[in-house]
Amino acid sequence: MHEYSIVGALLARVDAEARARGATAVHRLTVRIGELAGVEIDLLTTAFATFRDRTVCAHADLNVMPVAAVWTCPVCSGEIERGSVLRCAACGVPARLTQGDEILLDRIEMEVP
Repeated sequence: MHEYSIVGALLARVDAEARARGATAVHRLTVRIGELAGVEIDLLTTAFATFRDRTVCAHADLNVMPVAAVWTCPVCSGEIERGSVLRCAACGVPARLTQGDEILLDRIEMEVP
């Protein structure tokens, strides 16, 4: 259940950004979560709804954008087809994960006087 700690860190970061800009409220957060990040999106949204009370995000919506895993060859930059062996067919080199394990705060929509 590390989703709770992710939400705690998210709320702390958003609070710092809102304070730095003198925001009175946050209306929406957008986060990108990679499919291999080990985050259960339903648990994350439930944790956010639970812990946002009495924060600048008390009435904010959480928009989660899933990010598909992409593997590429580190030599020729060719993309490895989803579901295939994680090795470049042209170079024979093991593939490298280039996206799909991230947890990123992408956007904060806030009200600033």
